[in-house]
Amino acid sequence: MKELTGRAAIITGGGRGIGAATARELAQRGASVAVVARNEHQVVEVAAGLRADGFAAYAFRCDVTKPFEVRDVCLAAREAMGRVDILVNNAGTAVANPLKRVTLEEWNHVMAVNVTGTFLFTKALIPDMVEHGWGRVVNVASIAGLVGGKYISAYTASKHAVVGFTRAVAAEVEGTGVTVNAVCPGYVNTPMTEQSLSRIVARTGVTHADALEQLLAQAGQYRLIPPLDVAEAVVSLCGAGAAGTNGEAIPMDGGGFST
Repeated sequence: MKELTGRAAIITGGGRGIGAATARELAQRGASVAVVARNEHQVVEVAAGLRADGFAAYAFRCDVTKPFEVRDVCLAAREAMGRVDILVNNAGTAVANPLKRVTLEEWNHVMAVNVTGTFLFTKALIPDMVEHGWGRVVNVASIAGLVGGKYISAYTASKHAVVGFTRAVAAEVEGTGVTVNAVCPGYVNTPMTEQSLSRIVARTGVTHADALEQLLAQAGQYRLIPPLDVAEAVVSLCGAGAAGTNGEAIPMDGGGFST
């Protein structure tokens, strides 16, 4: 349970949902954690809760699309924790609309958060991991990074890019002691999914329950995936036992899709 004692992790999108659950799972396994998000109140609350339970936790506000903010957070996290051994790129956003209604502003925003944010943090932290001979990068992609889906063209394109980026960087670091992998969940019980449901309700006038049923049916899921399930999958890629897993994009879809 304490296999990550002495390790230090950054989790982006760490203020809620998958990110908050992952921070706790990493902390419970002995890692110091830095939770990062644009919403300062959320990350401060998550870090405070972890510290109250006896874990080493730090909170940093950061817009993952801003290079200077990413640089400053990485420097501050290194100073606070000594080094960064684990990076979980979890920050993400989505827009659901038919292609004809997707604006260039929406497209660019989804790409900036989901793809550029992953690129900026990985580029900032990988060199030190390689130098130290040990590191784990886990990108939270999506089943939409492996297949297509109606009304999520920007999101799907961004998550395909994350999966491709994962595989390319994994090839670069092969044999260095650093691994780069992705987990690809379907719909998870998070605030982002709730926002998608609210948009469906507003656009179609169906009930929340009917909107959820439609969403799950489209994905081939029987239920929303609990954030803890995703967090456990992420953390399973962070230990010594995952040293031989590199460049993988692991689906978590409940059997709903085939690739």
